[in-house]
Amino acid sequence: MGAELTRPVLRVAALSKRFGGTQALKDVDLEVAPGEIHALIGPNGSGKSTLIKILAGYHHADPGAVAELDGEPFDLSQVAASRHDRLRFVHQELGLVGELSAIDNLALSRGFARTAIGNIRWPEMERRTTALVERFGLGIDVRRPLALASPVQRAVVAIAAALQGWEGRRGVLVLDEPTAVLPPGEVARLFDIVREIRDTGAGVLYVSHRMDEIFALADRVTVIRGGRRIATLPVAGLTPRSLAELMAGEETETDHRPVPSARPSEAVLEVRDLWAGPLRSVAFDLARGERLGITGLVGSGHEIVPYAVCGAHTGPVRGRLRLPERTERWTDMRDAGRLALPLVPADRAGEGVIGDFSVGENLTLPLLDRLRARVGRLHRGREAALAEEWIERVGVRTAGRGARITTLSGGNQQKVVMARCLAQRPPVLVLCEPTAGVDIGTRLQLYDLIERQADEGMGVIVSSSDTQDLLALCTRVLVVRDGRVVREIGGRDITEPALVHAMEGT
Repeated sequence: MGAELTRPVLRVAALSKRFGGTQALKDVDLEVAPGEIHALIGPNGSGKSTLIKILAGYHHADPGAVAELDGEPFDLSQVAASRHDRLRFVHQELGLVGELSAIDNLALSRGFARTAIGNIRWPEMERRTTALVERFGLGIDVRRPLALASPVQRAVVAIAAALQGWEGRRGVLVLDEPTAVLPPGEVARLFDIVREIRDTGAGVLYVSHRMDEIFALADRVTVIRGGRRIATLPVAGLTPRSLAELMAGEETETDHRPVPSARPSEAVLEVRDLWAGPLRSVAFDLARGERLGITGLVGSGHEIVPYAVCGAHTGPVRGRLRLPERTERWTDMRDAGRLALPLVPADRAGEGVIGDFSVGENLTLPLLDRLRARVGRLHRGREAALAEEWIERVGVRTAGRGARITTLSGGNQQKVVMARCLAQRPPVLVLCEPTAGVDIGTRLQLYDLIERQADEGMGVIVSSSDTQDLLALCTRVLVVRDGRVVREIGGRDITEPALVHAMEGT
């Protein structure tokens, strides 16, 4: 590592952006050197995504900003098509069309291969797309609509789209939270590809909330907070704690481990003989106050468990489950939705929030029956009070309950989704990739929130490919491989090596 800091391949100075009364960025400077992986880090709402969207031409910078790409000036106040081929992006929202296949999505950015008379050469398009995605080894069917793909597979397609025709280019690859839902094996593969890009002399601007990624991958890191650049430093001279303190502006504790309860407790959820997708006869009990992790590699089926338990799995499912506190009767897994267990889904933007709705509307959506004043009408006062109560309880940073949900950072949107589930007072809280795309400060807040629910007697299921989540939250972890639970790890035995070895079968 350690790039030669000669002329930067990307230079930005005096970059500012105001949205109405909100100053999102103020006089930000940033340089990415050729052959450098430059991390960009900061709390949710610090301005990272705004900066990336300005570079992509989605937002226009305020007057006065200066920008150069490999020494050539370009105007950040307008979309300049001439720079698009040398600035490549993988955005946090991925920018894919779910109704289209991987072939079509890649062609949207680079075009279709055509015959002399204009017909699309489909065999060539399939070969080209397959070659780009197969390096990740996820077995993606490039002809299926991406709406049917897993979040991990969609992320890989977005990365492949950005890498089309990249070989030999001198420019910058911008990756905004590319590993948010990737398990360890796929993260390692992505790192290899990012290093390959770096070694060609290109610059890489890498946005991430994961401390381990910054220290494993980056040469330098720029920290922004409150829309301003706080520091740009070599990663080699930092520690996780010092970097967290730069982000938060105060002393921050980065280590979080659960304290297992010494008392046995009765089950609040029982699952038997669950079959869905690759899952084969999965069974488990969840005790009151327990935080049960479920993990595995991509395609193992671990990510299907929370959806099946909540009645949200879209494919065939069979098995049975029971909530002993509510009834002695078993419920067929096909009718799991009748138990009304709320789910914090993996894909927050696609499954968790309605972008056109306000913060309050998103929060109270499943509670409308409880908020009726009379048939066909809502009691607006009760709705407002409920929204305000939960915004305060989970610490959502927002201009108000009437603010559009998309004006919130990813971490605050996740708090709204979690508040919506908790407001239903369920016996079990089911979480899928709960901290994907949130910063270290918000991550610790979510950990504390989940821990409080467990301490109050709620059972918690955490399905995650992020070993940090499992270490910080779970008192017991089930590892799924090839559709079956192959190992149960509890208490002090929950370590990163133990989890990775069990996931990979080594």
